[in-house]
Amino acid sequence: MTSLVTGAAGFIGSHVVDELLNQGHTVVALDDLSGGFTENVNPDATFIEASCTDHERISHLFKEYSFDYVFHLAAYAAEGLSHFIKRFNYTNNVIGSVNLINEAINHNVKRFIFTSSIAVYGRNQLPMREELVPQPEDSYGIAKYAVELELKASHEMFGLDYVIFRPHNVYGERQNTGDKYRNVIGIFMNQILQRQPLTVFGDGEQKRAFSYIADVAPIIARSATQETAKNEIFNVGADTVYTVNQLAEEVMNAMGREVPINYLPARNEVVNAWSDHEKVQSAFDHTSEVSLADGIARMAAWVKQVGSRSTKPFEGIEIEKNLPPSWRGSITAEK
Repeated sequence: MTSLVTGAAGFIGSHVVDELLNQGHTVVALDDLSGGFTENVNPDATFIEASCTDHERISHLFKEYSFDYVFHLAAYAAEGLSHFIKRFNYTNNVIGSVNLINEAINHNVKRFIFTSSIAVYGRNQLPMREELVPQPEDSYGIAKYAVELELKASHEMFGLDYVIFRPHNVYGERQNTGDKYRNVIGIFMNQILQRQPLTVFGDGEQKRAFSYIADVAPIIARSATQETAKNEIFNVGADTVYTVNQLAEEVMNAMGREVPINYLPARNEVVNAWSDHEKVQSAFDHTSEVSLADGIARMAAWVKQVGSRSTKPFEGIEIEKNLPPSWRGSITAEK
């Protein structure tokens, strides 16, 4: 079995690579390193630095390798920021996906596995269930839903089989803690290492379920050959819900340091978001869940070893209007 994994130097992608290798796959790991790190990539995989938006390079790779499966995890996954970088968002998250879908069809890939997001649901009733009609409220969620629709259309037109996952708030080792636009647990841990206040948008009472990577990556990897997963959509992640204020306390406990919380004006975002996982638990016979305290403790141990990280502010903001002031500055501490 030969599998292509995009976003393979990133957080979830690198863990999926590990799982596939353990299952006996030959893995080609693709990443443009815009948010990932080469040290995340398992040395037993073939690493290729390239972008999904480079359709000529993508076409060449499909001709060079006979991919049985495509795991498409590459995306710029900053929901809030996506409002202000619409062109960049759709180029990377839609056009890049279409390049892969085209080649998967032309080269008779057996199954295309795509990581979408619960951002497609918008403000639907809770918990979010797969049968709900998506109503995304940000450009990131719109892009993800567009790819979902394209996969359904490509299956009906060309017979391309697929599996779609909608993960949410995934955290764990190898997360890019220097990215200040996404991944709240990583942001909190990085701020604590730098002895900065934790930044919380709004009053911190917004509710989320936070999903440890070990509850997500193995299921995604197994989906290539899981017959009950073919042409299905699954929510995947944790069930237990916490407020952001509760999360902040858990992170400070795990990091062994208490810092102030700086409450910033609320962003225009879905306040409460968590999903139902009955469907994925049934299809994959999966019921275990790593507790938030255990998962954060594991991640905190890794973060303390790695140290604080910094990334440059996003270059190429397309819309300045209503951009949160905290996103205009930069994190100055170096790795």
